[in-house]
Amino acid sequence: MTRIRIKMCGVTRIQDAQAAVAAGVDALGFIFHRKSGRNIDPDRARAIIEQLPPFIDTVGVFVDKKRSEVEEIIDYCRLAYAQLHGRETPKYCERLVRFGAPCQVIKAFQMTPELSPEDIRPYDEHVRGYLLDTYHRQMVGGTGETFDWNLIDKLKLKRPLLLAGGLKPDNILAALNAVHPYAVDVNSGLEIQPGIKDHSLIK
Repeated sequence: MTRIRIKMCGVTRIQDAQAAVAAGVDALGFIFHRKSGRNIDPDRARAIIEQLPPFIDTVGVFVDKKRSEVEEIIDYCRLAYAQLHGRETPKYCERLVRFGAPCQVIKAFQMTPELSPEDIRPYDEHVRGYLLDTYHRQMVGGTGETFDWNLIDKLKLKRPLLLAGGLKPDNILAALNAVHPYAVDVNSGLEIQPGIKDHSLIK
């Protein structure tokens, strides 16, 4: 059976990162978006990342940020991945990979019935995976709500799928059985409040 990778996003505290590592997560996500309740500044993120053990991937989450700013944060924090949640174009992703700081790109899409393979296919050559999240008019992630997983098959993804959107201990098994993603991305489902993780749920 293929092992499902686990990413915990919205890290703002070292103790939460350490609890996640102890529980066996594969990756930690740091959100660099001022409108998010889980926003973290680069200095704080770097301080946490420097205390992590080897072989834990670090992911920076960005929303419509200038490429130069993304590259600067990636380099400063030594991030392995840039997860893009805005309207970044395929060309943006290509340039980030080819000319920017050494990292890989994950492109996020909010799942709607209208999202089609034609919307996603232009990114195939420039990203390592696709993250599918719940659509919300005013939020880009961290909604705490799931979406209709039956919509995924029609997209015919050619890159690994990272499933997000309201995943928590009481529904994650159903998600794995229904979708069979490469990885799951958990955030609000493990929180006491935005940016503060519940260690009992992480375990």
